[in-house]
Amino acid sequence: MTAQSRTARTDVRSHRARSRAGRTALAVLLAAVPLTVATATLGASGAGASVVSAASVGLDDAHKKDIAMQIVSSAENSSLDWKAQYKYIEDIGDGRGYTAGIIGFCSGTGDMLDLVEHYTDLKPGNVLAKYLPALRKVNGTDSHSGLGTAFTKDWAAAAKDTVFQKAQNDERDRVYFNPAVQQAKADGLRALGQFVYYDAIVMHGPGDSSDSFGGIRKAAMKKAKTPAQGGDEATYLNAFMDARKVVMKKEEAHADTSRVDTAQKVWVKDRNFDLNTPLKWKVYGDSYQING
Repeated sequence: MTAQSRTARTDVRSHRARSRAGRTALAVLLAAVPLTVATATLGASGAGASVVSAASVGLDDAHKKDIAMQIVSSAENSSLDWKAQYKYIEDIGDGRGYTAGIIGFCSGTGDMLDLVEHYTDLKPGNVLAKYLPALRKVNGTDSHSGLGTAFTKDWAAAAKDTVFQKAQNDERDRVYFNPAVQQAKADGLRALGQFVYYDAIVMHGPGDSSDSFGGIRKAAMKKAKTPAQGGDEATYLNAFMDARKVVMKKEEAHADTSRVDTAQKVWVKDRNFDLNTPLKWKVYGDSYQING
């Protein structure tokens, strides 16, 4: 991994944590996300979404989903081995405390707390349950009070537990993957478009602000119609990615937009709307390939 890609990985995690600053009451927000994200198009374009589901394999297919996880991991962790990230935890100095796990759960923004609470619901008395009081106290801050080295060691130990892995998968799906795929299908997008949405919501977070997933989608729809509205799939996806790049470039950390330019835009140009392998792309100067 190059120095540039190491820096980019940290920058991406830093921005992702910052973009979640408004999600202290995450549980309340997430309860509304599927409706907020999808309601605008489900009523008008539900039939279009059904056609997409029937005509092609969606990103929620197990194999396609694994491909999506690998692609995101190439940008987030400079590795295709996304399952190795369950144990990841560090404070990257962005003011959000610890960042950890497969999707960058943060101790300072509430989603790490939600994750450990979910883990404890699944497995009472787990090795992280004793940190719940501390996680509640540090929520909204960058403090390590009550956590520290003991917590990071126990996180790594918990990562070997398949129940904790399931908890991370569950929260990833609830917050990011399922809402993104649902909205993409409602917009008449195939697997590639579903991935484009997922990657955007991972980085920018759910919501309707101008720099969130919802805001990016609204900006794109001012430039092009979705396929469900009768628009061209490539034209719309390019409009969405261009709108996303505008948001990315507002942050110094995202001056390099290669996860869009030398990955997603290439696949759109190739009209690989079903996200079929083999796939080749570059992120932050590093080359990746998935053959099967």
